[in-house]
Amino acid sequence: MNEIIKVGMADLKTCVSPNGVTTLGLGSCVGVAIRDPITKIGGLAHIMLPDSKAIRNGQQNIAKFADTGIEELVMQMEKLGAKRSRMVAKIAGGATMFAFQGSSGVGQVGERNVEATKEKLKELKIPILAEDTGANYGRTVVFFPETGEFHIRAVGKSETII
Repeated sequence: MNEIIKVGMADLKTCVSPNGVTTLGLGSCVGVAIRDPITKIGGLAHIMLPDSKAIRNGQQNIAKFADTGIEELVMQMEKLGAKRSRMVAKIAGGATMFAFQGSSGVGQVGERNVEATKEKLKELKIPILAEDTGANYGRTVVFFPETGEFHIRAVGKSETII
């Protein structure tokens, strides 16, 4: 029987097939699912903010940030036997949950999270195979490294698989 491992907010977890990983409540946060299709090793990071260097004491929770969380997820997967050269990713989330007046950038945190996630994956040479990002609704995701299926659920919408 396979286990679905829960990933909290600003958290990351790895798993080996047939297990999967899930996270709830991706609003402006981004869920980054990475797998090695040969070893069936995968993982999921729940990214809250784009850049650890922009926050004082940003290194206290490395899973919170796109720049440090994705790197840590990849390292943990490599320790389990995954090869970076084979890794592929899928991403979801990064919604604009609240409309703000002005150009403070606060309202665009979802967009900035998606951009930072894409930049980090590009830097690590991990291609993004599919994404379900943006819009104005939250998502819950379940990722299965065995198949690469990334199930995305949102209130009032049909479940999608990317």
